[in-house]
Amino acid sequence: MLSDNVSRIVDARVNDPGAIAAAAARRVKATSPLGEHGKAMIIAADHPARGANGVGADPSAMADRFELLDRLCIALDRPGVTGVLGTADILEDLLLLGVLDGKSVFGSMNRAGLAGSVFEIDDRFTGYDAETIADMGFDGGKMLTRIALDDPATPSVLENTARAVDELNDRQLIAMVEPFLSAWHDGRIRNDLSTDAVIKSITIASGLGRRTAYTWLKLPVVDDMERVLASSTLPALLLGGEVKDADAAFASWGKALKQPTARGLVVGRSLLYPSDGDVAGAVDRAVSLL
Repeated sequence: MLSDNVSRIVDARVNDPGAIAAAAARRVKATSPLGEHGKAMIIAADHPARGANGVGADPSAMADRFELLDRLCIALDRPGVTGVLGTADILEDLLLLGVLDGKSVFGSMNRAGLAGSVFEIDDRFTGYDAETIADMGFDGGKMLTRIALDDPATPSVLENTARAVDELNDRQLIAMVEPFLSAWHDGRIRNDLSTDAVIKSITIASGLGRRTAYTWLKLPVVDDMERVLASSTLPALLLGGEVKDADAAFASWGKALKQPTARGLVVGRSLLYPSDGDVAGAVDRAVSLL
């Protein structure tokens, strides 16, 4: 029962905090970030740490941690799901629940660009660092890299991303960079999802760091993905984002996955909170695309 699981997590955090490190040490690691089908299917759950709790018409859907963990456990138990992406609080809960065996695990690194804030572009590293990701036996780290040409904080964003890329590459861990060309509109940051803007963000992100042997990209699915995915030879994981038309989204994901650099999906809200409430069904459908 979920209530029993929550009690177990809280009891461990209060009475035996070392249980988290112990769970990480005994976790059975994934043999590859790609599954048996040769493609990654990673469930993303790092949205709450940036204050982005909304799904559809519910502005606080992901704020219920008990329910989020329940949905994550359902998703991670489905065949073909290869891994999870999250912040330390969530990944440690999942470690204590014992549901990460055989999964690739990615730590979310920069979460200071709070959704809707005036400092959203200044996305400093407040989550995982490369040293801890290595100590926990995880597979890599992910960094959101929004490039706003009209915001003077952007050079620091690029510098910090490059530093994280270096530190992960030095440890032979995957550096998952999620770039966007962004701009301020009516006091809010908006990501430019035009084909040319996504291509420009990819060419900038691909050059960050002194090594790129372990750098992967996390990219939105937009128009003309053949041209988008031809702009870099770095492995690309396709992000789902919030989906309004599930049929159209799945069709576009399936088409993009046929490109040679596309190596899987990283999807969160649209699979964890599908409109029909069927988490297992949504995950299975996504896995079928691989």
